[in-house]
Amino acid sequence: MNLQDFQWIRAPKEYTITKDKVTIITEPHTDLWQRTYYHFRNDSAPVFQMKTDEKFFSFTVKTDFTDSKNRFDQCGVVMYLDSENWLKACVEYENEKFQHLGSVVTNHGYSDWATTEVPLNVKSMWYRFSRREDDYCMECSEDGVKFNQMRICHMHKGGDTIWFGIFACSPENSSFQAEFSNFNMGECLWKAHDGQQPDDME
Repeated sequence: MNLQDFQWIRAPKEYTITKDKVTIITEPHTDLWQRTYYHFRNDSAPVFQMKTDEKFFSFTVKTDFTDSKNRFDQCGVVMYLDSENWLKACVEYENEKFQHLGSVVTNHGYSDWATTEVPLNVKSMWYRFSRREDDYCMECSEDGVKFNQMRICHMHKGGDTIWFGIFACSPENSSFQAEFSNFNMGECLWKAHDGQQPDDME
């Protein structure tokens, strides 16, 4: 992938981009969330992404968050369409006992959050973001070889041109260094369903 094809939404004050690596220094009180449960609307995280019309593809990237140390520090993969329609997958620091590996899908201004706990010694994570028209699959891997499904979802505004890439943020009063490498976009590795056929639509 050519990182020159990527563009910033809310570029951070401190970042570096080389041929194959992006480093972001997060700023305090930056986040992505819409309404659900917390009732606030946070749309302030820096997003670095590219545009595509391709309807079937997989995007993989490796994240390193060794420096994360405060609650909700996070970095990962994102598809940001607008402030009320986006998805993300990331590891969020929680406390001195565990972190949350999770994903958020936001349609029409309401976010959800699906998580599982992971140990504090996990300091890097690969993500694979796959598209099949307006449906999406997010997977994660600790070694970049074996990927585990995190979520399958539908994006109401995700059927045409989309933007996708990476993000990092610190929702509370903290800052950390997030590193992204091993960017790759290729054929869709989320294969077509070969089981039960769709119901007849009459």
